[in-house]
Amino acid sequence: MKLSRKLILGCTREARVLLALAALQLTGCVVGPKYRQPPIQAPPAYKEIGDWKPAQPNDQSLGGTWWTIFQDPQLNALEKQVNVSNQNLKAAAAQYQQARAVLRYYRADYYPTVTAGPSASRTRISANAPTSTILHGATYNDFVLPFDVSYQADVWGRVRKNVESYREQAQASAADLATVNLSLHADLAVDYFEARSLDAEEQLLNSTVTEYEQALELNESRFQGGIASEVDVEQAKTQLQTTRAEAIDVGVLRAQYEHAVAILIGKPPAEFSLPALPLTVPPPHVPLGVPSELLERRPDIAAAERRVASANAQIGVAKTAYYPLVNLGATGGFESSAITTLINGPSGLWSIGLSAVGTVFDVGRRRSLNDQARAAYDYQVAAYRESVLTGFQEVEDNLAAVRILENEAKVQDEAVVAAQRSLDLSVTRYKGGVTSYLEVITAQSAALSDEVTAVNILGRRMANTVLLIQALGGGWDRSSLPERPECCGKLASNNSAP
Repeated sequence: MKLSRKLILGCTREARVLLALAALQLTGCVVGPKYRQPPIQAPPAYKEIGDWKPAQPNDQSLGGTWWTIFQDPQLNALEKQVNVSNQNLKAAAAQYQQARAVLRYYRADYYPTVTAGPSASRTRISANAPTSTILHGATYNDFVLPFDVSYQADVWGRVRKNVESYREQAQASAADLATVNLSLHADLAVDYFEARSLDAEEQLLNSTVTEYEQALELNESRFQGGIASEVDVEQAKTQLQTTRAEAIDVGVLRAQYEHAVAILIGKPPAEFSLPALPLTVPPPHVPLGVPSELLERRPDIAAAERRVASANAQIGVAKTAYYPLVNLGATGGFESSAITTLINGPSGLWSIGLSAVGTVFDVGRRRSLNDQARAAYDYQVAAYRESVLTGFQEVEDNLAAVRILENEAKVQDEAVVAAQRSLDLSVTRYKGGVTSYLEVITAQSAALSDEVTAVNILGRRMANTVLLIQALGGGWDRSSLPERPECCGKLASNNSAP
């Protein structure tokens, strides 16, 4: 089908107008401050390292699956289930998808909006109409196929700044997802090692119960032989029953940690069981790096920085309120009284218009919006710097805990050896009739207390090692953030959810 030459020429002229407007948008200025990352002064080294060297420079750095550093197959299997089944992680992933969708919504402002409203009607003009017309009594059809185009030119960069702001928000949401992921994996590892520590404590108490049963039998034999008193028997029995009660009580916390692990892997506690596996090996060494790397390694710090960039872009959006809005409206289509001639050259119609609307007086409303945007930016800068300080604090706290607990474990091991030696001497003295059984009970209590303390210290060391890894970012890297969140189907991160 051929359109009339006149319509083609007319459309060509208007196409030139559109091209000119597009060129104006591309060359138009972008108001608002250019973003610069707020400066952060990082210390040259961590304070709490001291003389403790947790890793050599050539040690392998943490990866996305940082838990494999513990070389625990059971932990590895559980950690894999977090990405698949954890509901909090799925919620964070949904929030990231929501942020991407919002970004795509505002990105659509780069393009015109086109609407179509076809209509068909049949009309009869009254023969007694008050106005004089040659159509009195006439009946006619009207078929219309219109297309409307509306477009707001981004002359001052309002759309670009808005898209920039929501792009940074989407990146912040991606970092939030990585933060939640890291936190959930760390929580699982902590709960897992706490359960294993309780397994070791229960094993210790049960073995002690066996020893105390033998001690009770010895005292009963001595009592029957007239060597020991009934007091010795009752003291041994008291010691035995007290230790049995302690062994039973361990099951309370152990069950709670098992239930917590079940929830973290997305299962009801009734459908999950964590086999007993006493903790025996010390924690691995953790590669640290320098403090300045923390700004690139922690996803929560990256999220805070991206929100600063978003707030900076919103200042530019607020500034565009001082400039007029340039709107382009165009209508084109076909109209005919017969459906057979609707899409013909002579049936074509079009119109185009350009307008600019600016605010002349608003009683300080635009200034208030600018002040609000700047205050929001200042807030995000302060929040970002606080996140950095908190990150340094968490690393230092856990460095101190890991280092001090390692030294404490060495001293406690010596205390365990000394307490066992004291117990052996007390038992020998009691059997030789030199002392009462009260001395043996005192030595037993001291030995058991020291052994339980040693087990608890090992559990704390494992937990603080996990928390140190979490404070260091768990192998995450800022380069994992998507450059264009609106077009990425999946967050490219070592710790991302599927």
